Amino acid sequence: MIRVAVVDDEPMVCAHLRTILGSAGDIEVVDEAHDGAAGVEAVVRSRPDLVLMDLRMPGVDGVTAIERIGQLAQPPVVVVLTTFDADQYVLRALRAGAAGFLVKSTPPEDLIGLVRVAAEGNTVLSPAAARRLIAASADSQSARDRARELVGTLTEREAEVLAGLGQGLSNAQIAGRLFLSEATVKGYISRILVKLDCANRTQAGLLAHDAGIVGKID
Repeated sequence: MIRVAVVDDEPMVCAHLRTILGSAGDIEVVDEAHDGAAGVEAVVRSRPDLVLMDLRMPGVDGVTAIERIGQLAQPPVVVVLTTFDADQYVLRALRAGAAGFLVKSTPPEDLIGLVRVAAEGNTVLSPAAARRLIAASADSQSARDRARELVGTLTEREAEVLAGLGQGLSNAQIAGRLFLSEATVKGYISRILVKLDCANRTQAGLLAHDAGIVGKID
């Protein structure tokens, strides 16, 4: 059973998500909150596997809540709920530790599937959306230089795996392209996250975009 907490300042949105996700036999909405501070409290109280987090809320916003959740001992997966997928707020949330994002207009059947994908530790972020976000980013040259410096600490194979993360590929897809086993790819990813000080594969994928190495494998 996938335990989900919903954080959105619109009670109707929470009710809508509760109805949709509750229709799936393997998903249970265990808590909800209507601002970021209450969202963090809900995580501590109910210990969900996954949090659907709105960004623009009164008081403590979603980005701040994501940062606070990431500081917990065993943080759940956090997926952003957004209206506009190229919003700079989304990019800030991803850099803060969110595993991906879902547009609020996502069809119900797709929403259920994407929640399952995210709960398994996979990125919920299309390569096209990542490119739009990075293209719209106002990051400084120093940030890009820092990304390249970090990537420079990786081995050639690790950099190839990182490029796959930047393309939004699954472990199986990366394994197929690099002629490796999925277990080997998983091991590479674990080492990459440590070396790059990234909370999850989404952060690592964004760093790959910053460093300009996306597209290194075909």
